[in-house]
Amino acid sequence: MSRALLKFTRVSPTKARLIAREVQGMNAELALASLEFMPNKAARIISRVIASAVANGDFEPEEVIIKSCRVDKAAVMKRWRPRARGTATRILKPTSHILVEVVKAEEA
Repeated sequence: MSRALLKFTRVSPTKARLIAREVQGMNAELALASLEFMPNKAARIISRVIASAVANGDFEPEEVIIKSCRVDKAAVMKRWRPRARGTATRILKPTSHILVEVVKAEEA
């Protein structure tokens, strides 16, 4: 088993979890191929983390499956935007931690 962790990436956890649920349990090669054609920002980020997890274990993508793909909430950057009559509105820019674990297909 090998894993890769990407911390404080600028993507919303709720949007990234939609993509993470799609690839969980898939063959890594098939997951990388399907993520390549998804238009989401989170798909590109999760694809890089999967490739890193595969490389960390010195595996080939066709011989491993994705055991778990977890997206956790990280710190939220808070910004301000000026509004009418001297007031301000908060802008929340969420970040997330992405953890991917892969195992050999025989072990799963």
